[in-house]
Amino acid sequence: MNIQEVLSDKVKEAVQSIFGKELPSVEFQPTRKDFEGDITIVVFPMLRVVKGNPAQIGEQIGTYIQEHVDEVVGFNVIKGFLNIVINDSFYLDFFNSITTVDNFGFVKESDDAVMVEYSSPNTNKPLHLGHIRNNLLGYSVAEILKASGKKVYKTQIINDRGIHICKSMVAWQKFGNGATPVSSGLKGDKLVGNYYVAFDKAYKEQIAELVANGTDQKIAEKEAPILLEAQQMLLKWEAGETETVELWKTMNGWVYKGFEVTYKNLGVDFDTLYYESDTYLLGKDVVAEGLKKGVFFKKEDGSVWIDLTEDGLDEKIVLRSDGTAVYMTQDIGTAIQRVKDHPDVNGMVYTVGNEQDYHFKVLFLILKKLGFSWSNKLHHLSYGMVDLPSGKMKSREGTVVDADDLMADMTQTAATISEELGKLEDYNEEEKQSLYKMIGLGALKYYILKVDPKKRILFDPEESVDFQGNTGPFIQYTYARIQSILRKAESMGIVISEDSKVLELHGKEKELIKQLQLFPDTIQLAAENYSPALVANYTYDLVKEFNSFYQQVSILGEADDQKKILRVQLSKKVAEVIEDAFKLLGVEVPERM
Repeated sequence: MNIQEVLSDKVKEAVQSIFGKELPSVEFQPTRKDFEGDITIVVFPMLRVVKGNPAQIGEQIGTYIQEHVDEVVGFNVIKGFLNIVINDSFYLDFFNSITTVDNFGFVKESDDAVMVEYSSPNTNKPLHLGHIRNNLLGYSVAEILKASGKKVYKTQIINDRGIHICKSMVAWQKFGNGATPVSSGLKGDKLVGNYYVAFDKAYKEQIAELVANGTDQKIAEKEAPILLEAQQMLLKWEAGETETVELWKTMNGWVYKGFEVTYKNLGVDFDTLYYESDTYLLGKDVVAEGLKKGVFFKKEDGSVWIDLTEDGLDEKIVLRSDGTAVYMTQDIGTAIQRVKDHPDVNGMVYTVGNEQDYHFKVLFLILKKLGFSWSNKLHHLSYGMVDLPSGKMKSREGTVVDADDLMADMTQTAATISEELGKLEDYNEEEKQSLYKMIGLGALKYYILKVDPKKRILFDPEESVDFQGNTGPFIQYTYARIQSILRKAESMGIVISEDSKVLELHGKEKELIKQLQLFPDTIQLAAENYSPALVANYTYDLVKEFNSFYQQVSILGEADDQKKILRVQLSKKVAEVIEDAFKLLGVEVPERM
């Protein structure tokens, strides 16, 4: 039982004993820096149960707790806040219990499995800045869920069919002259993306020409010859026409190889893959079954719908009148298929932008009405758009911020700033390039993940690589500083394998241990809220606390050997927690910087 649980029980006991009342819950908060104490009990909420002056109530409860809890050595009351002082031995015992624990705060994997979907790109263009936020969020949430004790399957559904794919194919046939990734020197996803842009350019030119010849704008948009060709190609693909299917396979193959390079550079991976070309017919059988059960209803034109008006939503189509599926049908079928493929899955997380909020409300409700037990554990990890100072992105016009280009730019920005700081004289060129990439990608990932997923981000590359403030490089630099301390400690022959014999703690040591205590709860809270931001900002707080400790307490210069050992042990544990927390964010840490 942790100290908060002990205090909670004793506060309830005190209220019962002193006032004869039953207190339902106890509210805690960290003690403000300018007051003495380690944990604060907030008295004001108790006034709903106990009437009286909050300061007097606090004094009475504080006296009772000090008499009945061994770890409490003092207290003070400031208005309605009861500040409790915990003895040093409590914190020392805790720290000695975790010094040699690997992956402190991580929970052993259980049988409770969850599937996390992220990335899910279209195969007609490269990954862009929006995909980067998607991938980083999905990957990090998967890792946090794993650390919280869940079994996790990482997956994506690749949107590899449809009119947008055919547009790239038609443009390649018209303008490609047989170009391949090898002959063009381009990554396959970039090559195919260029033809998607080329299609849009030709399409707009044809519309303008039709309008100039007297065709109505809306009719021109529907009758532009290149669009009709793409629509014809889609029909051929759906009919399984050999030549079309072969071209589709070839061009998608180029894209997949390109994606693999991007994913590797970004440091994300997947356990299973689903393809829309395999799943787009799924769900139709489920709809037929749902019709029999009365979950769905058929309109006069033969289309099938579900009425969700009683649930505060609207009517939603699940099958068109010609019997073809809509996206909702496919998503219903895919969700069910995933549980068939992984029978231990008891929930799913969909990492998709907030423009799809309504879609997922409807999807989850339909699955619930169909009677699937796991439907109560579906979560839409909804996130806001990422903007750059230069403005919005448009993929059709080729003005998207390409993921590969952004990662390369981040590495270059890190190189420029690192060289200005001039701390890499003893690095060879290969070591420098490796470090620049680690800093650049760390900056990018941390800047995006430290923000609550629901919020829109204005991503400033230069600001993200600042070596001061709440940034990835600042935390990486602190980790590297601790590694330097540990190397010096080893060269001095300091042995840190045994428990420290220190009996009293410096205030800064105590604050650092208190911060370490929060890590396991932070992981669980981040998992419950699907929020890497909680882990990121915890790590920043830990680093700030360590730097304050480093500046005010002598570590290797301490005369008392036992204090010196404790401070090196503390430094080592802080570094381990930084490394573990950053692994959850997909960020690497350098041994030197």
